[in-house]
Amino acid sequence: MELSNRFISIKNSPILFSKPFKLNTLKLLFSLPNSTESPSSQLSLSRSLQFETLKALEWSSLCERLSPFTSTSMSHSVTRNASIPIGKSLQESRELLNQTAAALAVMQIEPLDFSGIDDISGIVNSAVSGNLLTVSELCAVRRTLRAARTLFERLKDGGDCSERYIHLLEILEGCNFLMELEQKIGFCIDCNLSILLDRASEELEIIRSERKKNMENLDSLLKGISAQIFQAGGVDRPLITKRRSRLCVGVRASHKYLIPDGVILDVSSSGVTYFMEPADAVELNNFEVMLSNSERAEEVAILSLLTSEIAQSVGDVKYLLDRILELDLAFARAAYAQQINGVHPILTSEDCEGEPSIGVNCALSIDIEGIQHPLLLGSSQRSLSEVLRSNSENSAELDGGDGVIAAERLSKSASAFPVPINIKVESGTRVVVISGPNTGGKTASMKTLGIACIMSKAGLFLPAKHTPRIPWFDLVLADIGDHQSLEQNLSTFSGHISRICKIMEVASKASLVLIDEICSGTDPSEGVALSSSILQYFRDHVNLAVVTTHYADLSLLKDKDSRFLNAAMEFSLETLQPTYQILWGSTGDSNALSIAKSLGFDSNMIESAQKWVEKLMPEKQHQRKGLLFRSLMEEKNRLEAQATKATFLHSDVMKLYNEIRHEAEDLDGRVIALMKKETQQVQQEVKATKSQIEIVVRDFENLLRKASPDQFNSLIRKSESAIASIVEAQCPSDSLLVNQVDVSSHTPQFGEQVHVKGLGDKVATVVEAPGNDDTILVQYGKIRVRVKKSDIRPIQGNKRSAATNLVPGLKRQGQQIHSEFNQNEEVSYGPKVQTSKNTVDLRGMRVEEAALHLDMALSAREPRSVIFVVHGMGTGALKQRALEILGKHPRVANYEPESAMNFGCTVAYIN
Repeated sequence: MELSNRFISIKNSPILFSKPFKLNTLKLLFSLPNSTESPSSQLSLSRSLQFETLKALEWSSLCERLSPFTSTSMSHSVTRNASIPIGKSLQESRELLNQTAAALAVMQIEPLDFSGIDDISGIVNSAVSGNLLTVSELCAVRRTLRAARTLFERLKDGGDCSERYIHLLEILEGCNFLMELEQKIGFCIDCNLSILLDRASEELEIIRSERKKNMENLDSLLKGISAQIFQAGGVDRPLITKRRSRLCVGVRASHKYLIPDGVILDVSSSGVTYFMEPADAVELNNFEVMLSNSERAEEVAILSLLTSEIAQSVGDVKYLLDRILELDLAFARAAYAQQINGVHPILTSEDCEGEPSIGVNCALSIDIEGIQHPLLLGSSQRSLSEVLRSNSENSAELDGGDGVIAAERLSKSASAFPVPINIKVESGTRVVVISGPNTGGKTASMKTLGIACIMSKAGLFLPAKHTPRIPWFDLVLADIGDHQSLEQNLSTFSGHISRICKIMEVASKASLVLIDEICSGTDPSEGVALSSSILQYFRDHVNLAVVTTHYADLSLLKDKDSRFLNAAMEFSLETLQPTYQILWGSTGDSNALSIAKSLGFDSNMIESAQKWVEKLMPEKQHQRKGLLFRSLMEEKNRLEAQATKATFLHSDVMKLYNEIRHEAEDLDGRVIALMKKETQQVQQEVKATKSQIEIVVRDFENLLRKASPDQFNSLIRKSESAIASIVEAQCPSDSLLVNQVDVSSHTPQFGEQVHVKGLGDKVATVVEAPGNDDTILVQYGKIRVRVKKSDIRPIQGNKRSAATNLVPGLKRQGQQIHSEFNQNEEVSYGPKVQTSKNTVDLRGMRVEEAALHLDMALSAREPRSVIFVVHGMGTGALKQRALEILGKHPRVANYEPESAMNFGCTVAYIN
């Protein structure tokens, strides 16, 4: 049946139904707002509906979440009673949000101290009623006034940050801190000891002075009489006490004669001891009683005066308490925002009117991304903390770290609950119809929107992402839950319709209406018709109405009026579980048969139900719509997966780009640092060489003084040889390995040193000019042998260093000794054992950086040693560059490429 035959058109369309309406339903439908009702009854109805809405949205539970963050008893009481202020206008709500933002700024530097603030409203009311305030109550008033003034001065002295605190300063700006009253109380009362001071009045000071003198005389008199009684055996120990507000002494009944003319004030319970007032003490006691009464009267007069001043300042005190309450609630909201990672929402009036913001999408009237229900969020946090605490307490009973694994699993699940949702409502939309399966999250999503609107009105930040935009609604009216009443003889449907009628009566053009399962619980045909009429009424009379329904026909309203918007709760057909995400602009299927089948429902009954579905839906429109929906969902998932993959790829590319850019920027700095390090090392080596030469010279001079003339030549040769060895050790070799291409074209000369392959690549000396048969005679030690020219690798002559030029004679002698050594012994490079000192690791370096590092390491090695060059496998660029340097470096006599036992490492021999 077409939708036009199922609903009532309020304007001109006729009323058409598949069956007649019931009489009660018609009465409820047409009980439209009564304009003749008095404003007071209208206001009372509005307050009643708002109270029920706050109850349905669990506003009191949310307010209780603020209680732990309050600092004063006043704020604690307000949050526990869910009486926190909610902005009555757009400006008030924006001001509350600005106060929360300012409180967050203060907390990041140093939180305010509310410890001295007491709720003195009861004390002030008592003073107004004429009751005399006590010393402790007056001290509470003084302490509160001083703490309030300190708070204001702390905010005022914020320095450069004072502009950020302007919204908090405005709270206390017009307050009277009653400094004069505070000073008077401090002048009259010592609040640390809770006593009235003598300086409170001149009369009090005189009375207390006289009383002190009289007490001294009375005490002296009674001590003397008590001592005499003790000496006479009339008492076990001297006893002075007070009876009937008069000081007296104790005496045994048998010795009362010791106090002649004394007055018996009291007798002990055993009758053994009398408490007597000596005759000489009567006048002093009378004077003490008179002075005590005078002192009390003067104290009452002082307290009365201070009480009167507080009563006269009742308006200022209560106004100050209200402002302190407002300030404390701002900090409580800020602390709660920190706990839930809340963000500052933007409240708008119409279209894009509101706070300026970059990137605002004016096409959306409501734009909230990734919001979580605050009550569900708090419950998940508490549950996780309780479970983790329980796991930590029982960790001794867990085997193999299962407790840690369980904690990680719980942490991951808690981070995904509650599921964040996006709420996107286009500008111009007046009615949103949300459809979808049961337990799919329709009601929770609608509650999340309602609680978010009220939170933003009350100055609370939202647990969402980015910057949410929400219109300011004057009323948030909700019909959520079962409103049946046995007392009022209302069924579920009757209670539901009755409440909708009340909402229609008070709702305005700036109101938000939330209705769960609209017109459910009655005949589906009548329910669709009635729902359509109600939604068309809301379309013309409220800012926004959001309803949930199982009536698929309501989604067709969007085709006739652009002010309607459809939305559906996403449902995974693979897992048969809801995803709790809203698909804006889509219509959802109930998936009742799929869910029933997954729960093990009888298959025959499922098939029978499926046949009925096909009969009730001609041409299988519903099935085609479901198939289309599933294909669209698959395409949506595929595009989301591609977008996620592209995002990760872009992130990896940017990460690599930034890494390369940072490496390039830092390369010059590394070169400078390496050159500086090499310079320092060279300077240290030069200094060490000079020190060694100075030691040789000093030893030579010492030996020369003691030696005979015939030993002079021997000492000189010995010293010259030592210095030549030192210089030779510090001079880099001029020999440079030639590559394989140049070996064949090189012709060794007589006396030249060469590497001989047949002798294990040892260094030998050419002792005969090469002949025409491509053989050369070389000498290794005392052995002469003729080898092929192809088995010889040349060694070029060493370059002379600056240090060698300074001592040419010693250098030549050192070369002569070195030549003789080569002729008599084979060259030894030490043990071929890899250690941290003879290893240079080039892995992880760039090619140019590795080349510089390797060159410095080769130049710094001691003669006749080995060095292990670790270049790794990699792409081969680093290895190739390292082998090129080893082949051309003047100090490298030979190198062994990596082998099967030593991948990624080349061993070089240093001359």
